[in-house]
Amino acid sequence: MRIIDMHCDTLWKLTDTGKNGDLMENDCSIDIPAMKKAGTVVQLFACFTDVKDYRNKGGYDAAYRHVHEMMDYLRKQQECYSEDLALAYSWRDVERNNLAGRISAMMTVEEGGVLNGHMERLEELYQYGIRLMTPMWNYENCIGYPNSRDKTIMYQGLKPFGKEVITRMGELGMIVDVSHASDGTFRDILFLAKGPVVATHSNCRELAEHPRNLTDEMIWDLANTGGIAGLNLYGPFLGTKKESKIEEMTAHILHMLNEGGSEFPAIGTDFDGFDGMTRMEIAHPDELEKLWEALKQKGVSEAQLDKIWYRNAKRVLKGMAV
Repeated sequence: MRIIDMHCDTLWKLTDTGKNGDLMENDCSIDIPAMKKAGTVVQLFACFTDVKDYRNKGGYDAAYRHVHEMMDYLRKQQECYSEDLALAYSWRDVERNNLAGRISAMMTVEEGGVLNGHMERLEELYQYGIRLMTPMWNYENCIGYPNSRDKTIMYQGLKPFGKEVITRMGELGMIVDVSHASDGTFRDILFLAKGPVVATHSNCRELAEHPRNLTDEMIWDLANTGGIAGLNLYGPFLGTKKESKIEEMTAHILHMLNEGGSEFPAIGTDFDGFDGMTRMEIAHPDELEKLWEALKQKGVSEAQLDKIWYRNAKRVLKGMAV
């Protein structure tokens, strides 16, 4: 079993919330031993910032500086545990790391508001190794509008600067992540994007009525562009507020297969990006085999499971700039 996990918030957990430990041993969901046991080939680590935390100390400009601190933290971790972990900026790096027995760590940014209207920051992030960006989190920013239960927000899309950002990301070969986007922003991104577009950690709105999830029409449109969606293990996006259930995960994967086809579903756990679950049937990457077995019981072939766990995300990551 090989896994590419399109999204986790472990860097945020370790640097911002006072969790003990580091990537080798910690109180989080993701650590190096669990990834090795799970067969993780690539883990995408999000540099996530919540602008509310910076309101009185510099706003998005301070958040941008903290993104750099999180990137530096991951680099230092890689240096400490270089036998097990290596940074990757292209699929060629992944292949080289895999041959050496190392897990590949890819850096992403979750909350493009840190650009704060400065296009040169996008260029700088790319030069520092960011290969995927989620343009917004849960707030309106300089790029556009986020998911919302307010329809007047949900229908709005990219701002003029946001259109420039999406165009430039395509030119650089950066992957655009539509998780957290409003329906209008999703539509605008698909219209403008010249490179890969994914929903790294989003589920199916048909099964769980949440604005963070994808409608069937969005699944069709994303799949038709060659995009993928990573299954999110957060209970409210699956269907139950305080629990994260394998039965519901299975239902969302089956729905993705039915609506998006065999090339569409992937894994994007969102590990360490949520709290408050009274019960998590899968709490660490090495426990994902429980979901594998549950899907096999539903008649999903091992070849298809390999696509969901690894090959679909591999196809998208191979489309990044070298």
